[in-house]
Amino acid sequence: MSDPQANPAEESFISHLVELRERLLRSLIAVGVAFGALCLYPGPARIYDFLAAPLTAALPAGAKMVAIGVITPFMVPLKVTAMVAFLVALPFILYQVWSFVAPGLYAHERRLGLPLIVASSLLFLLGMAFCYYFVFGQVFRFIASFAPRSITPAPDIEAYLSFVITMFMAFGLAFQVPVALVVLVRLGVVEVAKLREWRPYFIVGAFIVAAVVTPPDVVSQLALAIPMCLLYEIGLLAARLVSRPVKEDGEEQPPAGP
Repeated sequence: MSDPQANPAEESFISHLVELRERLLRSLIAVGVAFGALCLYPGPARIYDFLAAPLTAALPAGAKMVAIGVITPFMVPLKVTAMVAFLVALPFILYQVWSFVAPGLYAHERRLGLPLIVASSLLFLLGMAFCYYFVFGQVFRFIASFAPRSITPAPDIEAYLSFVITMFMAFGLAFQVPVALVVLVRLGVVEVAKLREWRPYFIVGAFIVAAVVTPPDVVSQLALAIPMCLLYEIGLLAARLVSRPVKEDGEEQPPAGP
């Protein structure tokens, strides 16, 4: 029973906090269920073996990865399993986020918001997949080709996990370029014509970012910079579709279409 003397704004704030807590709890439960299921099948060891496959394929015959820490062989596969569990539960988590945010949005914001959330999630997963299936194999073979024959590579599994997470984040965020351009144009922060003028600066910035966040080899840098430039062009096309036409008197018109 609510307090009759309570401020309505305070009651609304408290109700939103309660709803936020419930949705966070549901998201954590979803991640926990996915984690438990993945521990049962296929198991943390197989999941890590799958993650390490691009590196182990590039190692010399007979070479293996090593675990320096005492509990590292136990903890690292569990960390990888938790990361995969979060990705498995991501659609449900995004649904909880959308259900919490959507009631406070206008109708036109809801029409744009849901496609952006879906597109952002798919692009992030696409960036990770591109990194795993294309970039890793090329990078590890390139690095192995420079290793002296007197050295037998034996990468540490924890260091490899840190490297993988960094690369996944870099490519996942880089693939968000179209979404960022659409949001900026739709909010009126910048116009499509201005983004076209900024194209040369973005290309230079893409190569600088790739040089900073990727290993010091040409293959991985090009593998990140070139997709970013292509995604910038895709973002320009998408932003043009959602941009608000401007009348001669400066008043914005709604975008064409339903």
